[in-house]
Amino acid sequence: MPRPKSTFDDVREFEFREPEEVLETDTMYTVYEIARLLQGVDVDRELDAATESVFLDWAIPWMLDNEAQFCFAEPNDEESPGFYGLRD
Repeated sequence: MPRPKSTFDDVREFEFREPEEVLETDTMYTVYEIARLLQGVDVDRELDAATESVFLDWAIPWMLDNEAQFCFAEPNDEESPGFYGLRD
């Protein structure tokens, strides 16, 4: 249900950081790790499924919007996620 802005204590500008601000240039990450980093959460932190799903909802469009800056590496096996990093 929509709400008036006046009902919120904190309304901020909507902006995403650039990939270089989030990722190390010499490291490859899973989409789950990228999602955590975008939210300022340690990559090793355990998250409940609902929170991880919300984080992914932010990360995937961000990655697609910045796709020209990413490279991809195949997963270790069919059940593991792939890895993404910054292009050279």
